Amino acid sequence: MKSEAKARPAPRVRGRRLGAFVFLSPGLTYLVVLLLVPLGLVLSYTVFQRGRFGGVVYEFTTENFTRLIDPLYLGVVGDSLRIAGLTTLIALLVGYPTAYLIAQLPSRWKTLALVAVVLPFWTNFIIRVYAWIMLLSGPGLVNSALGKLGLGPYELLYHEGTIVTGLLYSYLPLMVLPLYAAIERLDPQLREASANLGASAFTTFRKVTLPLSVPGVLSGCLFVFVPSFGNFVIPEMLGGNKSTMVGNLIRDQFLKARDWPFGSTLALALIAVLVALLVVQAWAARRA
Repeated sequence: MKSEAKARPAPRVRGRRLGAFVFLSPGLTYLVVLLLVPLGLVLSYTVFQRGRFGGVVYEFTTENFTRLIDPLYLGVVGDSLRIAGLTTLIALLVGYPTAYLIAQLPSRWKTLALVAVVLPFWTNFIIRVYAWIMLLSGPGLVNSALGKLGLGPYELLYHEGTIVTGLLYSYLPLMVLPLYAAIERLDPQLREASANLGASAFTTFRKVTLPLSVPGVLSGCLFVFVPSFGNFVIPEMLGGNKSTMVGNLIRDQFLKARDWPFGSTLALALIAVLVALLVVQAWAARRA
């Protein structure tokens, strides 16, 4: 009897487990239905063939993986890496001074500055992209201002620079916020000690502030690079047909070419790259 009583969990423990299950079940259901099941379908489609009129023919093949190294698709990946990398670099150069200045503000101004940073997120993503089209189009506000100065008009849309501008505008807050959090957490006594030891403000920044904020830099770079690399809305609307990124390529395989197996293989490759980046970021953050 004593052994059975020890084997069974106490009513309080069972109640806790039941409560935890009830609270976790919506999140677990969400993960299973909207993440694991679609991911399993994508993974399974990669080894099957495309149907004659689209869809999937359940006959095993490895051709989808060999097509990944086709120069045409490698070129698209290279363009995506270049655009996403340039966007991330500019976001870092703009976001770090912004986050640093916000961290130095008085408390009441910090809140207003942070609200200003996240304010664009209060508007729908597509509307923000359309706003850039209206600003940069032929009769738009920018060309009108340039025309009054005798400098225009110019064709400002459908360039790679326009795509980078759109991505930078959309994801800059994702760089500023982790940088601000990393700088705000720094112990001010460390900088005071550096100054008391005779270090200049630049030396204190270079040897104290910057190294200690590296985890924020890594997180911000990852938060900007990942959505920029897989984005297909901004390249489509601001880049026209002149630039194709990985996101556009995957969408076209599903909706236009109806080549679901190869689209799934591209999506799986993209997921693998992003997971590798997450692992590298976590490893670098631990060593920083």
